[in-house]
Amino acid sequence: MAERSGLKIAYRIFSWSTLAGLVLTLSLILRKAPAPDVPYDHDAATRVEQKFAAADQARSAGQPSQVQLDRTELNSYLKDNLALEGQTPATESADSLKQNPAGANAPALAATDQATLEQVQSTVKDVKIDMDGDLVKAYVVFDFHGKDMSLELDGHLGAQDGYIRFQPVAGKLGSLPLPQSTLDSAVEKLMASPENRDKLKLPPEISDIQIVNGQAVVTYK
Repeated sequence: MAERSGLKIAYRIFSWSTLAGLVLTLSLILRKAPAPDVPYDHDAATRVEQKFAAADQARSAGQPSQVQLDRTELNSYLKDNLALEGQTPATESADSLKQNPAGANAPALAATDQATLEQVQSTVKDVKIDMDGDLVKAYVVFDFHGKDMSLELDGHLGAQDGYIRFQPVAGKLGSLPLPQSTLDSAVEKLMASPENRDKLKLPPEISDIQIVNGQAVVTYK
């Protein structure tokens, strides 16, 4: 009898500890991490366009060229050019909206027919990039079944065989730290996916992308 009572007590302790661990894990995942304080400047986005134009001209003249972007320039450029949920890129003209009332939502609506329910409900809403030394620190907010969740990834950015390469060193889903093995496996599958290979391919004129001294450095051939 005493042995049976001991087993019941152990089972209850194990059950409650497992439940408590699950609740803690879910609460950490659902607790959105605070976004990095990254400034936005429309003039900075304009400077990025000018830097790329100057690099193209130098390359056309047979001169080596390189573009360096600080955190304000990079995030301002992304904000003005990324089509995120509920946003229209600043570069999209008003005339195009008049010609197509659906605007930026038209491709998304067309793609919905072929997308799975999870793909539709997992939509990126915000992207911020910070840089520290040789590390890139990405912060992404996405909608997952009506709930805003955050994903943070730190790692080394580079290029290999004409494709962007990312080597993760740390990451969090919400406030839950992710194991290194999970990060490595997820990133490897992401980069090996045929659907993403084309998206990760560098333009033929660019040879490398790195983070150097807290700046994104784009090197032209």
